[in-house]
Amino acid sequence: MHKYCFVFALGYLIVCQITRVYIFDYGQYSADFSGPMMIITQKITSLAYEIHDGMFRKEEELTPSQRYLAVRRMPSLLEYLSYTCNFMGILAGPLCSYKDYITFIEGRSHHVAQSDKNGKEQPHCAEAEPSPNVAVTQKLLVCGLSLLVHLTVSSFFPVEHNVDEDFQASASWPTKVVYLYVSLLAARPKYYFAWTLADAINNAAGFGFRGYDENGEARWDLISNLRIQQIEMSTSFKMFLDNWNIQTALWLKRVCYERATLSPTIQTFVLSAIWHGVYPGYYLTFLTGVLMTLAARAMRSNFRHHFTGTPQLKLLYDVATWAATQVAVSYTVVPFVLLSVKPSLAFYSSWYYCLHIAGILVLLLLPVKKTPRGKTTHENVQLSRSKKFDETENSSGRNSFSATDSVCSQNREAASRRPSLHQ
Repeated sequence: MHKYCFVFALGYLIVCQITRVYIFDYGQYSADFSGPMMIITQKITSLAYEIHDGMFRKEEELTPSQRYLAVRRMPSLLEYLSYTCNFMGILAGPLCSYKDYITFIEGRSHHVAQSDKNGKEQPHCAEAEPSPNVAVTQKLLVCGLSLLVHLTVSSFFPVEHNVDEDFQASASWPTKVVYLYVSLLAARPKYYFAWTLADAINNAAGFGFRGYDENGEARWDLISNLRIQQIEMSTSFKMFLDNWNIQTALWLKRVCYERATLSPTIQTFVLSAIWHGVYPGYYLTFLTGVLMTLAARAMRSNFRHHFTGTPQLKLLYDVATWAATQVAVSYTVVPFVLLSVKPSLAFYSSWYYCLHIAGILVLLLLPVKKTPRGKTTHENVQLSRSKKFDETENSSGRNSFSATDSVCSQNREAASRRPSLHQ
C-alpha cells in the first residue's frame, strides 16, 4: 500500500507541476499551490513508509534509523491532517518525521530522551522547556542578511549572463570561471532566506529542539535545512550536498536510496528531479549531478590519501578541492536556474562540455574500489552521504544527550540540597 501511496502522491504532484508550468506561467517563480504540494508530498510518502516499517515489517528487517522512525499505530485523521498541513511548515517546510512532530505536539520534545543502538528510547530527567528566543533571533538575522544580499548583489550578477553571446565571445577563460562562481554564489541567498526563515518559524513555535550541546546550550537544529558555512567552504561535491536542503536529502534516502535494488544513486537523482518539477533544466542538472558525484568520489578515494602526510599538503589539497568543488557545483546547477533546454545547452556548449568529459574520463580511467557491501565505490556514493547524515545526527545526539545528562545531574544535586516544599 505504501508504494501505491507514493505513486499517487508523486503523480498528483507531477500533474500540479505540469499545470503550473505549461498552462499558467512558464519560467516564472510564483507563489502558488505547487510549493506547498511539494512539502505535503514529502510528508505523505514519508509517513506511508514509516507506517509500513512499523506495522508490516519485521524488526530485524529494519535499519536503526527505520526502527527509530517506524510508526507502530495508525494515526487518527486529526493527527494525519495536523502533521501534513500544520501552519508552521505548510509553505516552505522543512520536512520533519511524523514521530518528531507528534513528540512536539504532545509536549514531550523537551523531555530529552536518548536512543540506544536499537532505536529504543531511554528517558532522562525532564528539563524546563528551553526558550528558542536566541536561536530564532540568530536565524532572523541570517534571514535579513540573506535578503539584503539577494536584493542588492544578485541583480548585478545574473546567471543568464553566462550564456550571453557577447560575454561568451569576448571573455577570457579565467573571467568565465570567476563569473560563473560569483553568479551562482549570488543566487544562493534567496534559498538561505527561505529555508532559514522556515526553520525560525518552527523554532518560534517551539519545534526543533534537540537536546543540549557540551556547554549546556539548547540546540535548535532538529529540522534545519542547511549549514551555510559548510556549503560555502565545501571541499567535495558530497560535502556540498550533505549540507544543502538536508531534509529533502534525508527524504530521498529514506524513501528511495535505502529501498532501491537497481542503481540506487541514479534512481535517487531522478526522483529528486521529478519532485522538483518538470522544467528540462532540472533534469539536466540532476543527471549531470550523478556524473559529478561519482567522479568526485572516485577522485577523492584515489588521491586524497596522498595529501594527508603534512599540514602543508593537506592545506594545498583543501584549497584545490574547494576551488574545483565550487566550479563543478556552479557548472552543474546552471540549467537548474536557466530552466530551459536551449540556454542550458548553450552554456554547456560554450564550455565545450569540459566537465562532463572530465567526469566520464575519471570514471573510465580510475580504478573502482570495492566497499564492504560488495558494491562499487561509485554505486555507494549516496549511501555514504546517508551514513554521513546518520553519523552527524548520532554524534550530535550523543553530545547533546551527554550534556543534558550533566545538566540533569546538576539539577538533581541542587534539588537534593534544598529542603522539600512538603516538609
